[in-house]
Amino acid sequence: QGQLVESGGGLVQAGGSLRLSCASSGRTFGRYTMGWFRQGPGKEREFVAAFSWSGATFHAESVKDRFTISRDDDKNTAYLQMNSLKPEDTAVYYCAAREGSIETVASSYDAWGQGTQVTVSS
Repeated sequence: QGQLVESGGGLVQAGGSLRLSCASSGRTFGRYTMGWFRQGPGKEREFVAAFSWSGATFHAESVKDRFTISRDDDKNTAYLQMNSLKPEDTAVYYCAAREGSIETVASSYDAWGQGTQVTVSS
């Protein structure tokens, strides 16, 4: 899959928006399911959203209707559009890749980025 590099994190006020990007250096990006996870302070890493190689998407209930995952296989990049952000969305956000269909368990993913910090102030 190659290296995954996230960008787009930052500090935003509650109600604001951010778009995260995950760029892959791999040449077979289109064959992988891409996922986004997050880990807040003192919390375990949790699933946010995933976009399969076949075009299926799935979002966690906690972000459904606020976050949207997308991908551009020509650019080897996955995105996470985050709207109506809440303080509880504060976390380090990671992108990940796996072969096969969508999974929500972090250990199912083979490649990970370094993470990007998202902080939402109240």
